[in-house]
Amino acid sequence: MAGTSASSVREAAGVMQGSALAAGIEGRRRLLRDTPAALILIAPVILLFAIAVVYPLAETIRLSFWDIQGLRKPAFIGFGNYARLFSDAAFRNTLLTTLIFTIGTTVISVAIGWVLAMLCAFAPQQTLPFRVMIFAAFGISEAVSGYMWIGIYRPDAGGLLNSLIQLVGFSGFAHAWLGDASTALWALVIAASWSGVGLPLMLIFAAIQAIPKSVLEAAYMDGAKPFSTMRHIMMPLSMPGVRVAVFINLLGALRAFDIIYILTGGGPVRATETVGYFMYRESMTQFKLGYGAAATVILLLAVLIVSIPAIVQRTAGAK
Repeated sequence: MAGTSASSVREAAGVMQGSALAAGIEGRRRLLRDTPAALILIAPVILLFAIAVVYPLAETIRLSFWDIQGLRKPAFIGFGNYARLFSDAAFRNTLLTTLIFTIGTTVISVAIGWVLAMLCAFAPQQTLPFRVMIFAAFGISEAVSGYMWIGIYRPDAGGLLNSLIQLVGFSGFAHAWLGDASTALWALVIAASWSGVGLPLMLIFAAIQAIPKSVLEAAYMDGAKPFSTMRHIMMPLSMPGVRVAVFINLLGALRAFDIIYILTGGGPVRATETVGYFMYRESMTQFKLGYGAAATVILLLAVLIVSIPAIVQRTAGAK
């Protein structure tokens, strides 16, 4: 009987292996049959992506190896533009300005959005209009936002900020916020952060809403105060939303252009010039296309450095 049982088990195992092999062969055949149809369906998307993204990117990288100035005949100089960039004091200052602007706007907007999301989580229904109003600022274009902040930062009595300062009796603190190199960058950071709060608020609020209600109820039953609940439960468990918000805001800050163009034009004395604006100035106003393209490649590398860790993490999570 023992021999019969062992024989039956071996036969069953053989049948299962044969079925798995047949299923695998059938799956590969189905994949081969479906591949042409799938390629036909995605071909338009691939074509559009190649025209809109791949070709301009490749052309920008190619131009960065050439000396192209106005109507003068282009000359191939290899890595000459990159060498000039890193020996250019203005570009090195631009890198520092970009770092300060990117980190400043990201930290301020995500921190405010994080705090607001945790506060709103205590009363989701009552704070719905409040969240909608804040998120609406995220949908305002940078150009419109820039013109609004021009009205706030105006150096005369017509400026909202200076008017409020004088109203409370501190007229000595009234200032040309955008006209002073020592304050222009931070004024720009605050203006850019204002419109960037809405997205972190919604992302982090969604992450908090995903926390099991039983966890929050257990904390309440144990007598946890709201601040303790925020610090020990909401903050750690909302980190997935925080990471996504940081990633998106970093990319947005690195690519910022409109609000800088409207508010300061890179000034005063290039104090608010980021890499994106440096690229525009050199390419479009100084007609140094190769030099501007090299700056564009540097900006692209910065975006990739920020993006790759997030992409790797999301890919690992998908697996």
